[in-house]
Amino acid sequence: MFEDLIYFIRDLYGTDGFIPLHSPRFIGNEKKYLLKTIDSTYVSSIGEYVDLFENSTAEYTGAKYAIATVNGTAALHISLKLVGVENNSEVIPQSLTFIATCNAIRYCGATPVLLDVDRATLGLSAKSLKLFLDEYGEVREDGNCWNKVSNKKIAACLPMHTFGIPVELDAIKQICDQYNIPLVEDAAESLGSRYKDKHTGIYGKTAAISFNGNKIITTGGGGIILTNDEQLNRRARHITTTAKIPHNGYFFEHDEIGFNYRLPNLNAALGVAQLEVLPAYVKDKRKLAKQYHKWGDEHGLQFVKELKHSKSNYWMNTVVTQNKKQRDVMLKIMNENKIMTRPAWVPMHKLEINQDCYFGNMTNTEWLFDRLVNIPSSTRGI
Repeated sequence: MFEDLIYFIRDLYGTDGFIPLHSPRFIGNEKKYLLKTIDSTYVSSIGEYVDLFENSTAEYTGAKYAIATVNGTAALHISLKLVGVENNSEVIPQSLTFIATCNAIRYCGATPVLLDVDRATLGLSAKSLKLFLDEYGEVREDGNCWNKVSNKKIAACLPMHTFGIPVELDAIKQICDQYNIPLVEDAAESLGSRYKDKHTGIYGKTAAISFNGNKIITTGGGGIILTNDEQLNRRARHITTTAKIPHNGYFFEHDEIGFNYRLPNLNAALGVAQLEVLPAYVKDKRKLAKQYHKWGDEHGLQFVKELKHSKSNYWMNTVVTQNKKQRDVMLKIMNENKIMTRPAWVPMHKLEINQDCYFGNMTNTEWLFDRLVNIPSSTRGI
């Protein structure tokens, strides 16, 4: 089976050479905008392309505000701080996620509460969330939700749209609203993905997107915060710019501990050019996914597919093998034949650094970890 898949992937990408998992493509105005930025000398965090990148991202996603940052982890860190995640509080992410999700929580001095995922979406399970909160959560007189056992405030819920597949946002948001917990979306991988009639990243109070080199579009390194709240927008801009007090003449004064997190104009120029071709990239990636799914149906290989009410960007096409043994065989054969593949991340509850975290039943997380394989998903000739 996997030998046939190798031939199929080589045919899709038209090469007998090495095929990476996901490489960036630069087919638009990238060089033009970069040269213009260099000529302007405004290559750091001030410049026309930063504003244009933020406005264009907000327009594309439907968010009212977008705040560009140096990377997706920084965007996630600030997204959590904006909703009140602080020292000695708790945040609920899924266990099947990239380490940046938990790192951003730790940067705030908070502790992750790791929950299981849904087998269909690969993202946070609404059922697991409700079971946990029904047992451990209570809304107290201060209006916040508290963990009855740890006596810590549950300051946010942080689902991640794994590989671009949207989580069940309506169900998760309903539970968060019931327990008065701010919803923050880890939309690092889901630019171009929609849940029902809206783009991912605008269902919560804040969200974070990544523009790392392996994402659907890239700024080299970069991220962005999305929000519909004007006050959160102003605060995000303030604390990501070292909390410098504006309009204070020649003097540099700062009113709190801030962060040097703003995206440089040089990176934003790249992002503006990439956004111009994003619709074509999403179209091509969805076409690629359809080709993979058809081949899989014909050859008995299962793929992760979007739910009927979602529209995925299919950032990373993913095979669900029959078991761990078949997963390992597939990884070995494909990589030995220069077709880059990888397993899912080691679940967060299995990492030594997270053994101080609460985690419950992880049946779906461990089942998926033993079976998932990412396969080449780069955009092709457009």
